[in-house]
Amino acid sequence: MEISAAGRLEVRITTADVGKRVSVRRLSEAGVAGEKFTDTVGVLTSWTDGVLLITRKSGESVRVAESALVAGKVVPAAPARRRGPAASYEELARVTARAWPPVEGEWLGAWRLRAAGGFTRRANSVLPLGDPGLPLDEALTAVRRWYGERGLPAYVQTATGAEGTQELLCAELERRGWIREVTAEVWTGPLAPVADLAEGTGVVLSREADEAWLARYQRKGVSDVALRVLGAGPSVWFATVPGADPTGAPAAIGRCVVDGRWASFAAVEVDPARRRQGLATAVMAALARRALDEGASAAWLQVETDNTGARALYAGMGFALHHAYHHYREPGDAGTDR
Repeated sequence: MEISAAGRLEVRITTADVGKRVSVRRLSEAGVAGEKFTDTVGVLTSWTDGVLLITRKSGESVRVAESALVAGKVVPAAPARRRGPAASYEELARVTARAWPPVEGEWLGAWRLRAAGGFTRRANSVLPLGDPGLPLDEALTAVRRWYGERGLPAYVQTATGAEGTQELLCAELERRGWIREVTAEVWTGPLAPVADLAEGTGVVLSREADEAWLARYQRKGVSDVALRVLGAGPSVWFATVPGADPTGAPAAIGRCVVDGRWASFAAVEVDPARRRQGLATAVMAALARRALDEGASAAWLQVETDNTGARALYAGMGFALHHAYHHYREPGDAGTDR
């Protein structure tokens, strides 16, 4: 907290600091003996009618009454990670989009409108990479019209928690009644250590998702549109560990997309009866070695905030949080899957 020369805490932020990263201390139990304080760090997304709105790295919005402020200051962006690959949000946003491409897309200024028949929010949402070229309300009207013409709910994918992310856009969407449905995270890490984790023996790599691979994939009844999404990307590889019954579903599967220095991991799934046998690690190690052969050196993956098992696995492999992302659905419409 900011402390004056006289040793007093001071509030050194104003409404002019909206959009900046701040650290504030507020009185959490006014009027109670032995006053208690709460500290909050995040982006100051608004300051109106005596209330500050601060968006934390996770995307959570915290309301702080101006009258409860004890101290506050502008703070620099979160320090760069000291291990693993460095990457800007914009670089990762573009790489992640190429690894899970829609079947149809259109630009609205620097907003990418994406559609794939409703197969996953990632392929059926707007990816804002800059200015849409219109005032926000007009841009959102155009977005709703575009998705409505395709019989789809309108989603906007936003990010928080890294330099250049979209806390202000999140706040504006929430003010307009858009509903945040799913929050997940993008984690990054060095690729070579993943390749060294296991021999990967028994893992079969292929350029196509065959019937066996799809039999293990969590989304059943995959459509032609879904197959187009799964099979598209700069350099796509599918991994399969055959099960005990060669005519049945595999014991484990995975998908990797190699894109320059980046390799992505997705759809890593294991037969529940074969879990805790190192199969997920074997799948990722085999895919990592192939990605290294193609010149990649860094890796990323996406994990939902409540998937504790996957988070522990990936942390043990050297992955760490880069940023969080969220899908906002237009008011008054039903959702789709991830």
